[in-house]
This record gives sequence, C-alpha cells and structure tokens, in this order.
Amino acid sequence: MSDSPFLIRLAESDDDEFILDLVPRFISFPLPNGRTRTDCLKGIEADLVHHLDDQPPNSYIFVVENEDGEAVGFLQLQKTKDFFTHRDNCHIANIAVAQKYEGVGAGKFMLEYADTWAKEHHCQFVTLAVLPGNEKARDLYVTHGFDTDLMRLAKPVR
Repeated sequence: MSDSPFLIRLAESDDDEFILDLVPRFISFPLPNGRTRTDCLKGIEADLVHHLDDQPPNSYIFVVENEDGEAVGFLQLQKTKDFFTHRDNCHIANIAVAQKYEGVGAGKFMLEYADTWAKEHHCQFVTLAVLPGNEKARDLYVTHGFDTDLMRLAKPVR
C-alpha cells in the first residue's frame, strides 16, 4: 500500500459534511422490495451521525485523501464478534467513494486497508453487507476475495 496515491486517516469533526454528503451513494441503484430511498437515507445518515458524534467503542471512521489532500472517500470499520466462533471480526460498516473519484482505485485501497487493519487487530474475518442491487460494489468485493457467508432474507409485512 505504500506505493498508493492515497492516504488514510481517522475522520475529524470537519470531515462530517464530506462523509454525510456521500450517503446518497448508498442508494443509487435499485433497492430491495419494501425499502424506500427516504427510509434508507434517514437510517444511514442517523447511524453515521451517531458514530461521528458519539464515537462508540470499536467503531472507526477513516477518510481517504488523494495526493493533493482532497477527500475521495471514507471507510467505517467496526470490531465485532463472530456469531459462530465469538472471535473478533472486522466489519466494514460503510465504504463510499465520491462519484468523481470512481474508478481510480480508492475502493480497492480501502478494502486493502481493511485487510491490513483486520490482521493488526487479530480478526478472523473481514465482513460487510451489501444491498443486492449494488452490483458495482458487489463485483468489487468479489474481485477482492469476498464470498457469501450468510444471507439475510426479508419480506415486507403487508
């Protein structure tokens, strides 16, 4: 990662606007049946605000910058316990790249950083959840070695 054109650092309070401005990126594709864009936006934003403001234990938000110091994306890692083994996992709670920096390797850089962070913190797995309609992200994750672990199914109650 040392040859990368990107730098990563912990988010600071003046990064909040940049991070929250990327929330619409999480729903810029077809959503599952029963999910509304409004509900998803509000839920993601509320969760991020909580983690930015309250800084709960085992939750870390990083900002990725290019060589010019411009923020290009962010990564939120959480140290969680594996359901089956109770060992530590590194969960990618959120990962987003600003649209104008899509395709320049920032997403790959953040996934590699998550791998490094997980090794340093003695984690068993790096996990993440992705909405099925987010095909571009799913392709990146598969290319990076992610595979299906658990599947969560949902049905709207009518």
